[in-house]
Amino acid sequence: MSAQPLERNEPDERTISAVGKVTEALETVERARGHLYSFHQLTGSADLALGEAVDELAAAGHEDVAKRLREELVGRNVLPGRWTFQVVEDYDDEYYEPFRSLEREVRDRLTGGRRHLHEAGMKEERRTHGKAHHEKTPADVDG
Repeated sequence: MSAQPLERNEPDERTISAVGKVTEALETVERARGHLYSFHQLTGSADLALGEAVDELAAAGHEDVAKRLREELVGRNVLPGRWTFQVVEDYDDEYYEPFRSLEREVRDRLTGGRRHLHEAGMKEERRTHGKAHHEKTPADVDG
């Protein structure tokens, strides 16, 4: 359910700024989450590559080295009891989803659900009114 734009009692600049900072913090969390997924994929790729290396070492006659790597590293937890997919899932469930939900709740309550009000104000101030490629919204584009 999308919140409706406020008709009266538009948010003041201080509220717009504060809500914008909550959204900016969420954007940073989104970036952190992307890095966490990179960590997950890179670690998984490393484990698969290590498994191939272990097989090659064994095939080359280095079974003692291969056995040690296989037993000590292949499939090893990255944190106690956790592979990276579990780290990602815990992050999503315990931090990302609550953050995302609360950011939306703050916007719904204080700005009628509208996003990026500060940026919208900057755009309005900085654009050249009436000039092509400076339209306020996509609906204002001719063509």
